[in-house]
Amino acid sequence: MLFRMTIQAPAKVNLTLRILTKRSDGYHNIESLIVPISLADEMDVAIAGGNEIRLSCDDPAIAGGPENLAWRAADAFRKSTGQKISITIDIRKNIPQGAGLGGGSSDAAAVIRALNQLCKTGLSESRMEDIAGTLGSDVPFFIRCQPSRCSGRGEVITPVGDIPPADLFLIKPPFPVSTAWAYQNWKQGAPCAQQTWKNLAFANDLEEPVFQKYLLCPVIKNWLLDQKEVAAAQMSGSGSTLFAVLQADGVALAQRARERFGKTVWTAQAKTLNAFKQNEL
Repeated sequence: MLFRMTIQAPAKVNLTLRILTKRSDGYHNIESLIVPISLADEMDVAIAGGNEIRLSCDDPAIAGGPENLAWRAADAFRKSTGQKISITIDIRKNIPQGAGLGGGSSDAAAVIRALNQLCKTGLSESRMEDIAGTLGSDVPFFIRCQPSRCSGRGEVITPVGDIPPADLFLIKPPFPVSTAWAYQNWKQGAPCAQQTWKNLAFANDLEEPVFQKYLLCPVIKNWLLDQKEVAAAQMSGSGSTLFAVLQADGVALAQRARERFGKTVWTAQAKTLNAFKQNEL
């Protein structure tokens, strides 16, 4: 019987993020095209007899208790399924915090998927999405983890099939952005820059409030758009990561980015995924 498994938790980018209205529950109604990418955290999830949840991470800045979304996912799974077990989670972080890449949400969804296998509960994707939806707006997307249009507050998920594959360059300034803060400071009717690449439209309504406060973000975006390797560039989610769609190899671009913005910026290269499969990243 399987009591332990290793699972990957991929990041995402928002190709579009349009905010429609503020809801009475404090959330916002959105329309977003979200795509998983090949950058991923790796997690070990184990079950045993008992009634504890233990979480550790190789990043000491990551909380290990109930304030961690992956911890809360384990707790929500136990409560939803009636499992009386201890759960141990060990996270190896590759996705930075406060980056707009969905790292915490993806970790939480990965815990739900792993526990469904380990406990042989046989939950459907829809049922796992219901549990995920109690944790946060982005978490349900990561259950199926395929290109999707997400609406409502993010929990209404419609897969879109294949999208044109893209090589991406990611760059994050040396600071996070609070998702709650970004949404709270969104103003209806504020201008939103739009771009197109192949048959895809790019737009992010949260750029306006984030760029107003975090002045390095628009500087990085404009710099990316001036680079010969870049076909399109945008902030992902609530930031602070900017991503560029590459039309040439990004190795030299990464070097120039470090020269221009210093060694404190985080950079990575990744690919968009049309179907996420474990152990194939």
